[in-house]
Amino acid sequence: MSVLHNKVNGKELKKALRESAQKRITLSFYKYLHILNARQFRDNLYREWSKMSVLGRVYVAAEGINAQISIPAEAKKVFQDWIDSSSLNNTYLNFAYEDDGKSFFKLKIQVKHKILADGIDAKVFDVTSPGTHLDAATFNRLTDDPETILIDMRNHYETEVGHFKNAVLPDTDTFKETLKVVEEMIAGKEDKNIVMYCTGGIRCEKASAFYKSKGFVKVFQLRGGIIKYANDAKSHGIPNKFIGKNFVFDERLGERITDDIISQCHQCGELCDTHVNCKNDACHLLFIQCEKCARKYGNCCSEECREFIQLPEDEQKRLRRGRKLNQQIFRKGRKLKMENHFLS
Repeated sequence: MSVLHNKVNGKELKKALRESAQKRITLSFYKYLHILNARQFRDNLYREWSKMSVLGRVYVAAEGINAQISIPAEAKKVFQDWIDSSSLNNTYLNFAYEDDGKSFFKLKIQVKHKILADGIDAKVFDVTSPGTHLDAATFNRLTDDPETILIDMRNHYETEVGHFKNAVLPDTDTFKETLKVVEEMIAGKEDKNIVMYCTGGIRCEKASAFYKSKGFVKVFQLRGGIIKYANDAKSHGIPNKFIGKNFVFDERLGERITDDIISQCHQCGELCDTHVNCKNDACHLLFIQCEKCARKYGNCCSEECREFIQLPEDEQKRLRRGRKLNQQIFRKGRKLKMENHFLS
């Protein structure tokens, strides 16, 4: 019986990836579809993708699949043919805008309750009935209208380093929280055009279906999200209204869309948009750190963490024992001011 999960040490895999000369391509995709047996679907996926040397993080649930992966460049056609011949056919593959192929070091496929946690009973709305998809040119035209409400459906640490001009940026930590905050923001504005965007489209796909179920009829979403928009703007000569960096959920932690740096180092306040995780494995905080502070704090978020990683490895392991790390994200304790004229 084949092993259906990785058994090699993560540090070894990361080292092998960094030293490898193999050209790889980063891509992402999602599809909402009804999966009767998510565990079986997951295991079959692992078998097939392992043969193609696919690496990445994948969520499978009864409502569909959400995949962020990398593939060998020479396997691009083979992978596309596999997609086209499977139940995932007609799925749009979103290829990275800025890519060195070093985005993932192992294949991890997890079965989840939902591919995107929303805190809502699945019977409340039909996720397969989303809002109208917009291409880059149409998105630009519609968002030029001052009466259009443009909403960023991402988390605060994503919008902090990059976003579309004139977008409303909900100061939220999770998609579940964002759904509720945005619902309150647009209440009573059923006559407005509601345009949403996110990284690759999966959050807007679900959010637009949810708001349609609430009675909003002029609901739109950016097809393929920021990733496709940036690629299309570049290849078709379309004015790019996105500023800064696009946060991504892999080893890169960001794709540079424009040269604008709109955020600050969380330690010294200098202009910076480089997300890192604290080097202390007992902390692993996600925060923005400039090169100067990285040197000063030894790639850690604080003096305490810098001192901790100086301890012998056995002592570090002893002190970490029994501690379960949750996702930790730097919060500045601020709430963004919604100053857009249509929200006043």
